[in-house]
Order: sequence, then C-alpha cells, then structure tokens
Amino acid sequence: MIAIVDYGMGNLESVSKALKHLGFDVVVTSNVADIKAADGVVLPGVGAFPDCMANLEKLGLTNVVKDAAINKPFLGICLGLQLLFEESEEFGKHKGLSVFKGRVKKFQDNMVVDGEKLKIPHMGWNSIKIKKTTPFLDGIKDDSYFYFVHSYYVETGEDLVATETSYGINFVSSVAKGRLFACQFHPEKSQRLGLKLLENFGLLVKGDKKWE
Repeated sequence: MIAIVDYGMGNLESVSKALKHLGFDVVVTSNVADIKAADGVVLPGVGAFPDCMANLEKLGLTNVVKDAAINKPFLGICLGLQLLFEESEEFGKHKGLSVFKGRVKKFQDNMVVDGEKLKIPHMGWNSIKIKKTTPFLDGIKDDSYFYFVHSYYVETGEDLVATETSYGINFVSSVAKGRLFACQFHPEKSQRLGLKLLENFGLLVKGDKKWE
C-alpha cells in the first residue's frame, strides 16, 4: 500500500488518480498509523514552504514523514522535495525536515537568457539532465521533458543530485538516495514519462523492481 500524505495542501487527487490508474493500492491520509503501516510514502506539495511545515507540525506528521523518508520507499514531489532539506528562504528563513543538508533558494528576478528576461515562477515543460543512475528513472532518457511550476529551488551536495535542469541557472530538479527519490517537477502532470516514473516507484514499493 502507498500512502499519500495529506497535510491540507498539495496535488493529492492528481497523484492519487495517476497511481491508481497504474494499478497500485493507494490511500490519501493524515493518519500517523496509516503512514507507518504503508509500504511506500508519497509527500506531494503545492503552496508555501512555511505553511506546509506548520501544517505537518500541527497534524503531528513531522516525525513520521521524516522516518518514512529515511526508512521506506519514498517519493517527494515539488514542495515535497524542498521540505526534505534544512531550511528555506521563502518568506524569511524557515526550518525544514532536515533529512538532507541543503537549503531552498528563490530564483533571481533579473535572470536573462538570449536577451529575454525569464519569468518567475518557472512554469511549463523543461528538460532534465541525468546525473545519477537510479531505478526511479528506468526507461527515462537524458533530456526528457517534465512539467515544472516553482519559484524556489534546492541547493545541496552533488552526491544527492539525480537530475539537473537549466532555467537561467542549472538547478537541482531531482535528488535520489537509496529508496528515496524527490523531484522539483510534477510527474503527475508530465504525461507518459511522468507515469513511467510513478510506475517505477510503485513497482519498487511492491518489490517487482529491484533496488540498485
């Protein structure tokens, strides 16, 4: 069973529908016992970093989510990636879950490419450059396109980086470590390749795909 963490914010329905479409057993929950019992956990996210952390703490989910990220097959999406790090500068400095070292920074407002000022948030389709082999990306080629909506990005150590993407700067678009994968892009909005990534995660949770 895959638990999608419901902390009052996020793209819960679209992620749930995508995983169910792929044939996986899914529950959307804010119940600590459900998350502890799950074979795999998804932390989605849409909204502001401090509000999401406040909701996790209010619901008593901080420790169980952190434990799942360390010990279970785990998928973080968009803000669900950013929350795994030590702090964010969104609306001031705010502490994250500190699963990994690193911080969340805002794109500069004055980025220019080929004489054209880039819009913030970074919104739409963009390509990924694969930096690390991970079973989460099986069947997904270098330079594949995924859908992004964000104004902030993660800065962390190179050993964690699974993919990078260019938008004024080269930023971390996903990280991978062991049984954890977290991406800045939205697989549930990324059509065929997004479904492939979600399928990889589901198969890893079921044990039908091997961890490397």
